[in-house]
Amino acid sequence: MVEAKISQIIEDVVTELGFGLVRVQFSGGQTGRNQLQIMAEPKEDREMTVEDCQMLSRHISTLLDVDDPIAAAYVLEVSSPGIDRPLTRIEHFERFNGELAKITLRMMLDGRRRFQGRLTGLTDDGKIGLETSFGRFEFAFDDIESARIDPSEIFERRS
Repeated sequence: MVEAKISQIIEDVVTELGFGLVRVQFSGGQTGRNQLQIMAEPKEDREMTVEDCQMLSRHISTLLDVDDPIAAAYVLEVSSPGIDRPLTRIEHFERFNGELAKITLRMMLDGRRRFQGRLTGLTDDGKIGLETSFGRFEFAFDDIESARIDPSEIFERRS
């Protein structure tokens, strides 16, 4: 998987620069344009700036030019996770305990794959808890296909 290889190449440098790697995603565009998206966030409690993205982009681009893990031409995009941030590491589920989230599972559970509710942290056996309108569920991290913060509550507070 190209994303795992890229993560391996860039993660140490991203960390040394004071950022946490959130997600690496490579996709082929419908017009034949390949895109490599790197999502990162500052380790310290502050907003990500355009200058941060530019600096990370320069460093990441240099690393990828040396290792060259992608044979085809691509566009590199470095960004912050945003308010509907993906939850890509098990520690994200603990960090965002109490927030609304949308989770899609790899396989059906109780007749559904998609769940929406409030994160309740990690259980003693390392499962992710989610309180939904139809009950409490627990998921193994490896059973999750995708997860992200649901920003609808943030918008409701602003109204």
